[in-house]
Amino acid sequence: MTTIKLQTLTETEFSQWLSNQSSKTQSWAKAAGFTGGAGETLMLPDDDGVVSSVICGAGSGRDLWTLGGASQKLGEGRYELDEDWEEPSTRQMAVGFLLGQYQFTRYLKPKSSSVELVLPDAWREEIEGQVRATALVRDLVNTPAEHMGPQELADATESLAGEFGADVEQVIGDDLLTRNYPAIHIVGRAAEKQPRLIRLRWGKPSDPLVVLVGKGVCFDSGGLNMKNSAGMALMKKDMGGAAHVLGVARLIMQHGLPVQLKVLISAVENAVSGNAYRPGDVIATRKGSSIEIGNTDAEGRLVMSDALTLACEMSAELIIDFATLTGAARVAMGPDVPPFFTNHEGVAEDLMAASAAVQDPLWRLPLYQPYREMLKSSVADMNNVGGSSFGGCITAALFLEHFVTDNIPWVHIDTYAWNQADRPGRPKGGEALGMRAVFELLRRRYAPAG
Repeated sequence: MTTIKLQTLTETEFSQWLSNQSSKTQSWAKAAGFTGGAGETLMLPDDDGVVSSVICGAGSGRDLWTLGGASQKLGEGRYELDEDWEEPSTRQMAVGFLLGQYQFTRYLKPKSSSVELVLPDAWREEIEGQVRATALVRDLVNTPAEHMGPQELADATESLAGEFGADVEQVIGDDLLTRNYPAIHIVGRAAEKQPRLIRLRWGKPSDPLVVLVGKGVCFDSGGLNMKNSAGMALMKKDMGGAAHVLGVARLIMQHGLPVQLKVLISAVENAVSGNAYRPGDVIATRKGSSIEIGNTDAEGRLVMSDALTLACEMSAELIIDFATLTGAARVAMGPDVPPFFTNHEGVAEDLMAASAAVQDPLWRLPLYQPYREMLKSSVADMNNVGGSSFGGCITAALFLEHFVTDNIPWVHIDTYAWNQADRPGRPKGGEALGMRAVFELLRRRYAPAG
């Protein structure tokens, strides 16, 4: 099959390019209405009327999603980017092109695709790895709770571990109490599907220990503080934090980063039954802190508390957690930009730089210590919610910080894990938001020459 050259041009570049073309090509471009705008496509035929090359508009500049919709517009064939592959933007565009072909096909017959992007061998692993990790996150988040409960989330972890020779251990049901994970147990005990702590281990014990912690609330009814129908509609995605740490883990293991990796996932369903925990209850945690339950719909921070305590017991060099934790983060930052919080200035700077480099936006919000007052309780060490709706994502982060040892660098990412609507390369549904930025942080930190 003939390979068709695919070139991107910004609006400025297109004007210059067009002036150097034949009058025939100039007329063709004008007739097609092509200006180099983002998302535009111009197919150039040869003398026999067969498409010989394609120009894709890059608008004001090339980015990850410049070619996100290209595969939907191109005809059948093999395409090769006629760009400098040493440029990170070229590789980013290739990732976006391939992500534009993503389909969630568990319940629908897949749409056939006859568009292939040729990748150079030198960059194939990097590009395809990002695509596979993103697809993993999307698939896990898109799967409804009936087929993605705590057991199925553990199965997905086992499957990933088997691919890379990692080990997985689970602590399930009442064993959570005997092994001292009381917060995970109390949140998940009302569900028919048993709660569990899932632990993945990979790498050499002599390498620096990195612990990834993921919120795995496979469905969140709100508990006895039950959500309304609108609030419950997307709660299959409340295990998005767990999906993200598995995506990061896939990238780490695929690239063989010289780290000792441990992944901790608190997997529960926040359900309602006769033994559901109640507002006003005081519960125990692995750390030993007592928590007054101000709202059973603030369950994610509870299950995360036990996992973060365990991560600190391991003397991790770096702890990173992902959680679909608060609606307040969406109000503050919108759906596309997850806020992050950290107790370490150097890590904050490095994560912002990594985020910009791979076009995976994150933005730092403060661990504003005076807001700890909002979490005070008169009957326990702390409450699981603040006294008002103000600063909700900050008070949630401060709650988590309570369970992190001061001298261990820690990052908390409050991700949405969802695309609100279809966009080029980003279909409506589950999405990896912050995953690639975190992997880039780890790559720079532990394999800078890679």
